[in-house]
Amino acid sequence: MAGGHPKGLRVLFFTEMWERFSYYGMRAILVLYMTNALGFDVARASNVYGNFTGLAYLMPLAGGYIADRWWGNRRSILVGGLVMALGQFLMFLGASFHSDAAVAIPLLWGGLGVIVCGTGLFKANIASMVGSLYAPDDRRKDSAFTIFYMGINIGAFLAPLVAGGLGDTGNPADFRWGFLAAAIGMAAATVIFHLFKDRYVVDAQGRPLGLPPKQRTAAHADAGHDAPLGREDWERVAVIFILSFFVIFFWMAFEQAGASLTVFADRQTERGLLGWTVPASWFQSVNAVAIVLFAPVFAWGWQKLGSRKLDPSTPVKMSLGFVFLGLGYLVIAFGVKGVDPTVKVSMMWLVGLYLLHTFGELCLSPIGLAAVSRLSPPRFASLMMGVWYLASSAANKLAGVLSGFYPEAGKPTPVLLGYRVEGLHEFFVIFVVLSAAAGVILFALARPISRWSHGRA
Repeated sequence: MAGGHPKGLRVLFFTEMWERFSYYGMRAILVLYMTNALGFDVARASNVYGNFTGLAYLMPLAGGYIADRWWGNRRSILVGGLVMALGQFLMFLGASFHSDAAVAIPLLWGGLGVIVCGTGLFKANIASMVGSLYAPDDRRKDSAFTIFYMGINIGAFLAPLVAGGLGDTGNPADFRWGFLAAAIGMAAATVIFHLFKDRYVVDAQGRPLGLPPKQRTAAHADAGHDAPLGREDWERVAVIFILSFFVIFFWMAFEQAGASLTVFADRQTERGLLGWTVPASWFQSVNAVAIVLFAPVFAWGWQKLGSRKLDPSTPVKMSLGFVFLGLGYLVIAFGVKGVDPTVKVSMMWLVGLYLLHTFGELCLSPIGLAAVSRLSPPRFASLMMGVWYLASSAANKLAGVLSGFYPEAGKPTPVLLGYRVEGLHEFFVIFVVLSAAAGVILFALARPISRWSHGRA
């Protein structure tokens, strides 16, 4: 890998790329499958989406504990990959019988449940392995997670194009092909990791990383896996929890991409382009391709600021992420203001939102992953990654809840804590306010958070 990174990063890059292809491919068509093939209304489909994505990010907490306590990262990733591939295949089977609700709906629940279990074993452990390739204070770690994050988003970019292109055709019978593509992607991820882990996913001395605790050598123990925790360690753990709390508010707004924003793209966005209709699911690729394009720019910018000793702290960077997030919703709220619900708006409003959200994500997600890796005690590295994803779990559940307030013609006006969501403008303003409030508070707390991190955030 370029930049003097270990070859193991390349293996983890492609493993995660195909796993994210699988997840985002399924996610791109999940709500459309439920509403257009199974007959769910938006509120019910949004609730299922929120429960699924919430549990998918909750289970890494258990998966991280299992790895740290018994299995190690390697076995957890392999088993998780196989289980997720099985879950995606169940989704394919269910969609093959979409016209028979007695068969399709139980297979939907079964497929989603199996994917959740596999994600729990896979997700925290592969991120933890990226961090384990480097010493805790290695300056390459931020760059490594940015590269890793590009892999995530190459998969996320390709997924809606392939799964959406195959499944989101207007014919309900075709959703199965999108789910089958997701299953194949997950199988590819598992095979890549299995074939190359022993040769490349090793430490500087060539020892395998991610072994079960009982198989760790004395040298691994000397590296800090069994060291007792001191005051600084506990304060750093506290910082992980604080940052994780704030990212709940980021992802609950950002993850409307798979729910309300997909419905908006499907029903109220003018998707005609040169005589062709752009599938609604394809808009989710805007964020991913923008990340691949702009991640090197952001990485260069942080490095340039760092060389001049002007690099912002982790909480300040994350606060900037909230600014971009809120601006994205402000743009689309302006675009739909005063527009009749029967009128479709230009796709450029949605593209503009996704572009601004990309900038926000680059200020928050890879920065947060690298911070968790630096702040975590070595023997709890996977568990702490699970804590980070626990925040995403809560956020995804809340994203589904908030998506249920999406206003629909002919249905009662949704009311959120006394706030009447009369139309799309009022709906998108909810996320402008949430983003602004969270960003301001996090910025105000940046100095004490940096102090408690003892130079690692």
